[in-house]
Amino acid sequence: MREFELPDVGEGVAEGEIVDWHVEPGDTVEEDQVVAEVETDKAVVDVPSPVNGTVQEIHADAGELVPVGDVIVTFAEEGDEDTSATSDEEPAETRTDTATDASPDSKTDATASDETESAETTSDGRVFAAPSARRLAREEGIDIGSVDGSGPGGRVGERDVRAAAESETGGTDAEAEDEPESAVTQVESEGGQRATGSETATESASRERTLAAPATRKLAEDSGIDIDSVPTDEERDGEAFVTPAAVESYAEAQQAAQDADRAALAAEGQRHEERVPYRGVRRTIGEQMAESKYTAPHVTHHDEVDVTELVEAREELKEIADERGIKLSYMPFVMKACIAALREFPMVNAMLDEEAEEIVEKHYYNIGVATATDAGLMVPVVKDADRKSMLSIASEMNELVEKARERSISRDEMQGGTFTITNVGTIGGEYATPILNHPEVAILALGAIKEKPRVVDGEIVPRHVMTLSLSIDHRVIDGAIAAQFTNRVEEFLQNPQLLLLES
Repeated sequence: MREFELPDVGEGVAEGEIVDWHVEPGDTVEEDQVVAEVETDKAVVDVPSPVNGTVQEIHADAGELVPVGDVIVTFAEEGDEDTSATSDEEPAETRTDTATDASPDSKTDATASDETESAETTSDGRVFAAPSARRLAREEGIDIGSVDGSGPGGRVGERDVRAAAESETGGTDAEAEDEPESAVTQVESEGGQRATGSETATESASRERTLAAPATRKLAEDSGIDIDSVPTDEERDGEAFVTPAAVESYAEAQQAAQDADRAALAAEGQRHEERVPYRGVRRTIGEQMAESKYTAPHVTHHDEVDVTELVEAREELKEIADERGIKLSYMPFVMKACIAALREFPMVNAMLDEEAEEIVEKHYYNIGVATATDAGLMVPVVKDADRKSMLSIASEMNELVEKARERSISRDEMQGGTFTITNVGTIGGEYATPILNHPEVAILALGAIKEKPRVVDGEIVPRHVMTLSLSIDHRVIDGAIAAQFTNRVEEFLQNPQLLLLES
């Protein structure tokens, strides 16, 4: 057997949340095959199998927070069968000595009892149970070790836990058996949501194994549905088979039930609340924002810039970029303009070393691009942006942003930034007071480009105008420097051809 511990998936990471298991007990795996997804305070990472073998037991449920070093899964490696066979024979010899003087009947009973006990627990007392069964046992307050398993090898499933819970509360199986099989029932799923269907509770909510195509499983996962709870009348090789249509129908039924519950609560004057765990990437973002806000005295300088010529230049170059398979936004132009201005105002491209009592001016330009993701704000960094062409910056930035949104970006790709740009204009915002990406001392927020009236050669004409919001660490940068830096950036954005003069 190989007990596999949650590895150190990143420097400084102390724990991880099991996002999803890609395997179940009994599945055969190969070395380096992804068996689970784990979310740390940095990103979501894949956890590969260290061996060729079979999944023996899963020790942590999806959604559970596990410290680095704790055992999360046990594998039976290739060749373990002989060892397990030998160990199974040893208790048999012991039982022979114990039952020598007993009658044939009592010997049979003792042997059966021992076989049942060895099937349900390992030699160290662990219970073989599905992760969903363990979670249900915790919710119901049931000792998983006291539940008789009816699955293969004595494995405990949800059905066994529900039966144990019913026996403790006085429920009887006879009452369930008296119900007509064709009756439409409503059953409580693991998340407390009602599911409707033509199956009984045992069939729809307590199924331990379901056959489904990978795309169907992904659909269920995206819908927040346990695929083992989806009612189905179809079978493949004697196992329940779930189709995409069944998942969609079940999801609609659950949503309708939730809406009905909320409407009922609203009618009764009750207010609905939902609690979301504050951990992982979301918690890390919050801690960093708090550290930045309470460490550096923030000041934000606001201004507007006429970017009509920039809009025209980008429109012309966009076709060339498209031919090369690169999406060209305004961000690479802004990055180039900021780099040119940072060269003139190195104090803005700096950090404060409080321990050494020194301001560290950085003469390299790693530009961070704040990116909104499902987990919160992430900042991919384009390293040495001053040495790259406009299209190279666009290509690399697009790739990093996509990786951040897919949660596949590495920690290294979000470190080492010297200056950050965030674009609130993508959601229609104009002005902002962005929080510094500490220990950087400045961050620039871009507003939406909108047509506004401007006076040109004595006439009022429509022009494309962008708003800029520069937040600074006032310990390092004075307000005058912030205004001068912003003005220089505006000059490059007003006249984008000036960027051609910058190396």
